[in-house]
Amino acid sequence: MHAGLSPSSYRRLVGRLLYLTSTRPDLSFAIQQLNQFLDKPTSVHQQAANHVLRYIKSYPANGLFFPAESSLSLKAFSDSDWVGCSDTRKSITGSCVFLGSSLISWRAKKQSIVSRSSFEAEYRALASTTCEIQWIHYLL
Repeated sequence: MHAGLSPSSYRRLVGRLLYLTSTRPDLSFAIQQLNQFLDKPTSVHQQAANHVLRYIKSYPANGLFFPAESSLSLKAFSDSDWVGCSDTRKSITGSCVFLGSSLISWRAKKQSIVSRSSFEAEYRALASTTCEIQWIHYLL
């Protein structure tokens, strides 16, 4: 651990960064990675968190935009990164859902079990995204 950093201050920083993901989906993956090391952060994790802070400072206008004139059609995209986590060999699912041209839902999440093929990982990503679309459809 870095001399000037305690685990509690690292947790506070990551918590604040997590809050930003509600309007800054571009930060989601990086912050999810930082979130995995809340118990025992190292100086490398602190450097990565500082890198995210510098990125936010460099691009303060990035974020979600909701135009007034937009259709109410749902569109979704999903993908997976087979064996995306080198530590656990689990794949990572990514998805985003649009209402018209506005991004309303996004996710990057490690899959719960190890997929035996890229096809299986993609299928799990598609199934997860389909559930999300159904939930949003019922909500609307």
